[in-house]
Amino acid sequence: MNKQRWPKPVLGFCAYSGTGKTTLLSRLIPLLRLRGIRVGVIKHAHHNFEIDREGKDSYRFRQAGAEEVLVASERLWVLLHDNTQEIEPDLTELLKRMDLENLDLILVEGLKHQELPKIELYRPSMGRDLMHPGVSGIIALASDEEPSELPDLPLLDLNAPEEVADFIINWMNDR
Repeated sequence: MNKQRWPKPVLGFCAYSGTGKTTLLSRLIPLLRLRGIRVGVIKHAHHNFEIDREGKDSYRFRQAGAEEVLVASERLWVLLHDNTQEIEPDLTELLKRMDLENLDLILVEGLKHQELPKIELYRPSMGRDLMHPGVSGIIALASDEEPSELPDLPLLDLNAPEEVADFIINWMNDR
């Protein structure tokens, strides 16, 4: 896997639904920020979703046929873009829309089939198989207990976000 594919480090997190990807990322982001790392996040949704809702101006504009709606205030802006085809998002295209000049690290939740380095989250109590080695790019395993078959990967404590943050920082420094 090409370590220099993107101008900034991009690290994915993959797991079965309900494993705790969002929870871990929500705990990691403040830890990384405390260490001076500016973090961006891309989250993949497996279904249609709406961030604006009926009754809001942005919703009305999209319902009227606008293919893109940019909503901006003093503190926040968001671009709503309707895809003309229902295809999986391309990570390279998504990254082009981010302000990479002001970010040090992009964390990706989901998009497990994209070619990027990933940490797999695993909870043996869920009764599911490991994604590794079937999913490419997995560089570490974060688990709440040691799996019965330990893969040849670094094992991180899923319940110790400080340990995962240390791993990420070391990974960033080694790229």
